[in-house]
Amino acid sequence: MSDAVLEIPLASKTMKVLVVGNGGREHALVWKLAQSPRRPKLYCAPGNAGIMSLACCVPIKADDIAALTAFARQEQIDLTVVGPEAPLALGLVDAFRNEGLRIFGPTKQAARLESSKIFSKDLMMRAKIPTAMARSFDRASDALAYVDQQTMPIVIKADGLAQGKGVVIATTKDHARRTIQEFMEQAVFGEAGKRVIIEQFLDGKELTVMAFTDGNTIVPFLPAQDHKRVGDGDTGPNTGGMGAYCPAPLGTESLCMQVTRDILRPMVEAMARLGTPFQGVLYAGLMLVKDTPYVLEFNVRMGDPETQVVLPLLKTDLLDVLEAVVDHRLEQVPVTWHPGAAVCVVMASDGYPGPYRQGLVIHGLPTTEQPSSLIFHAGTARRGDHIVTAGGRVLSVVGLGQTLQEAQLQAYQQVAGISFDGCHYRRDIAAWAIAQ
Repeated sequence: MSDAVLEIPLASKTMKVLVVGNGGREHALVWKLAQSPRRPKLYCAPGNAGIMSLACCVPIKADDIAALTAFARQEQIDLTVVGPEAPLALGLVDAFRNEGLRIFGPTKQAARLESSKIFSKDLMMRAKIPTAMARSFDRASDALAYVDQQTMPIVIKADGLAQGKGVVIATTKDHARRTIQEFMEQAVFGEAGKRVIIEQFLDGKELTVMAFTDGNTIVPFLPAQDHKRVGDGDTGPNTGGMGAYCPAPLGTESLCMQVTRDILRPMVEAMARLGTPFQGVLYAGLMLVKDTPYVLEFNVRMGDPETQVVLPLLKTDLLDVLEAVVDHRLEQVPVTWHPGAAVCVVMASDGYPGPYRQGLVIHGLPTTEQPSSLIFHAGTARRGDHIVTAGGRVLSVVGLGQTLQEAQLQAYQQVAGISFDGCHYRRDIAAWAIAQ
């Protein structure tokens, strides 16, 4: 009889992943990570009523850096994924790295690309990235004097983070003056609006191109288009996003190659030269003017609601991609996409993007996942047996199909069965693209 010892393989350790945030984007991230063949144990801080069915929700706010760091250390979290911009701007990635914790997202210095529009614009100019001409101001009197010399419309942007609402297209000089006074003197966005940037208005079609990058390799997502204005036909004030669709026909293969070459690559290289290499998702919000892409803004994380239409089309295991970015080996992971299309319709609270009520019961939510539609919770909470509204953007309803038209139909059919008092949504998401 052989003296060989039978080796019994040890069970592989279950990976623990923490997603930071509580919106529709974070629900989509958790949903996609739950599909990983590696079956990670998922946590979300703070999460929402929809995320609770997929992850352990932890009552820690997304901007509580100390509590998040302590939780990740205590629970031995293997990877943390940051959804929103605020914790990135506050230095969550730096705090985690100082503790030897693995985290997906850019450092505080790299996050200035989003947390300061003035920093971002200056860097674009130096890197010769196509963007609208602009000037920045830290005194309202100077900004008002500058407006008097301009031809309308112009675009006025709060320098800091304003939850997607700190951008105003001023069509008259009175409108521009009121906006500057609201931002700089009345401080409607607090410190974020104390400095402003005033830039030339670009007339064209908007497009979103996001990309994974580990600071060297750049892997673009499928192109998407967001709908920022609250009303049909792009009317009313800007919001955090009322819907999106993917892939956007404007984002042809040749255009996406051009964006990577002339916009994404130069910015990644510019950040590296500054000594603040960028790791995470780089988001380019573009305006196509006569087929030439200009950068409206850079964000330093996945868009919301663009994430809700892009991730359902990602074929590669998201967990593999995120780890490759963190470990500087993105070139080793082939990123592939499913055919077809996705359309997201945001169901919002009455009054949004202004003041709105909360705690309203949501009726008609399906109890099981549908094959041709998905519902990502954005601003929801559980109250007893009910799911109630807890934010301005309440639900992201996503339709899936072989074509944009099919996906749009599925999304609106699902929306029609859901209700809460004062609910409103746009009825023209993806309509322009379908009409083309």
